Amino acid sequence: MNNISIYELVQEELKAVEEKLVLTSEKRSIEDPQLLTELLQHVLETPGKLTRPAITILSSKFHSHNHDLPVTMAGAVELLHIATLIHDDTVDDSPIRRGRETVSSKWGDKIAVLLGDYVFAASATMVCETNNVRVIKRFSETIMDLSSGELSEMSNSFNWQLTKAEYNQRIYYKTASLFSTSSESGAILSGAPENIIQSLKNYGCHLGMAFQIVDDILDFEGSQDQIGKPVGNDLRQGTITLPSILLIEEYPTNNPIEKLCNNGDIETNVVEAISAIQNSDIMAKSYKIAKDHCNQAKLSLTPLPDSKYKSCLVELADYVMDRQY
Repeated sequence: MNNISIYELVQEELKAVEEKLVLTSEKRSIEDPQLLTELLQHVLETPGKLTRPAITILSSKFHSHNHDLPVTMAGAVELLHIATLIHDDTVDDSPIRRGRETVSSKWGDKIAVLLGDYVFAASATMVCETNNVRVIKRFSETIMDLSSGELSEMSNSFNWQLTKAEYNQRIYYKTASLFSTSSESGAILSGAPENIIQSLKNYGCHLGMAFQIVDDILDFEGSQDQIGKPVGNDLRQGTITLPSILLIEEYPTNNPIEKLCNNGDIETNVVEAISAIQNSDIMAKSYKIAKDHCNQAKLSLTPLPDSKYKSCLVELADYVMDRQY
């Protein structure tokens, strides 16, 4: 099962989301700089997997509603995600995104930051089209969450004493908050009762936690071709993730991550850390924690009536565990 087949039931709505993104890049007036049009086309006309928009739309299918509002929200969610990617790529000096040069690589960091700000603002403008104060407030809080997650990651760079609790808080802010908002907002805009809204909100939160943990696992397990960056790249940049935390727990003294963080030779210690993690039960433990979140996500769906849309959400949780990049 892949994400394409999971989304089959909402392909029409996802196509409408893609059209909204294209319109966002095209509807700038003639007075705007040509560079802005070129930049927007570069980042908005190569859509990714649309996982978050799909969650918004699927979450709106459990109550009668105005079908246009979840599509608008899904577009805002994807714009917000794209804005974070532009800024992330700038901070991380990433050269490639979705098979194309990143904005920072092609046009420079200053333009990338300004474009990211512009797309953030575009996402806020789009969400206002829902005219739902609760959704607009949650969306604004999510922007703050995303920034908090990135700041937490940067402030804890090369902090080998990072705790699991601190890690969990960071990945909630950085990733799970937007997943949670995606599902919660879809339910709100459908007019669903509060118990259904909370069930879908919890689903999105646990799914997002699992998604980020699997992402962090793949940094140690995948190949450069699969993940688009060198294996162990997060650790090279001082980002301590779950596998690293578990390695430190197993070897509290004389471990390569502590040495790396204490100004040791980065490459030597990264190679040693990757080897130690790959040749232990740490990957299995990390996957179990991710799977526990996926199981919690599926359990959160219990109050929802059985339907083909509920089945899609269940399958999406399974897909998160099986994805390879």
